[in-house]
Amino acid sequence: MALLAIDIGNTNIHLGLWRSGMWSLSWRARTVADKMPDEYGVLVRNFLNSAGVGYAEVTGVVIGSVVPALTLSFQELVERYFQQEPLFVTSKVNLGLPIALDQPEQAGADRLANAAAVVALYGGGPTIVVDFGTATNFDVVNAANEYVGGALAPGVSVAADALVSRAARLHKVELQPPPDAIGRNTIHAMQSGIFWGYVGLIEGLVSRIRASLGAPDAQVLATGGLAPLIARHTTTIDRIVPELTLDGLRVVYQLNRGTTDE
Repeated sequence: MALLAIDIGNTNIHLGLWRSGMWSLSWRARTVADKMPDEYGVLVRNFLNSAGVGYAEVTGVVIGSVVPALTLSFQELVERYFQQEPLFVTSKVNLGLPIALDQPEQAGADRLANAAAVVALYGGGPTIVVDFGTATNFDVVNAANEYVGGALAPGVSVAADALVSRAARLHKVELQPPPDAIGRNTIHAMQSGIFWGYVGLIEGLVSRIRASLGAPDAQVLATGGLAPLIARHTTTIDRIVPELTLDGLRVVYQLNRGTTDE
């Protein structure tokens, strides 16, 4: 008995296989919006084969997608290869918490999954999730365990690429803190602006969100590829949860389709 969770983001597709009460396998692949279902079928097959699992052993599939072009592709893939209907995470399924947004249908599946995981697995609110992806999402669960929204900012890679693309004499630099906040050459100046500017963005927004919540001690969870790097250089982040979104997908599946193997 195994659950396949698929988090389809704009940059990466994160696949997780939940069995025997744990994520026994976790993979990331590059998002290519115009790939055919059969092409992704090969990727999923290889993912499962690496864990010694066949299609028939997967008893459930849950998908969170923010890429509409791939939502239909993965539905077709699951129906064809797994002979079942996947559960798609949207504001219309049972998430285990109220969605206190003006337009709930506009909330991304990843944000909904993060909120669901916070309430079910990580102590509930008040909590702020900082999700480092193509965008940097700030997802907020209040003390009443309601998902109340948050903030969206450009991801650090998106911001850095935009800077380089618009300035003829600038080029890509490694994302790391420079020796000093005052850059004494162009590379260090860019690293200071990009890295420390980004850390400042995290700290500033978290401070404002805590003030808006009236919860100065709201916990801050971080997930996504850059979480460990940023967390080393700020005291704002309380805990890194690498599989937070996959955890949320699993929680939503359990709420709507029944339990997986615990």
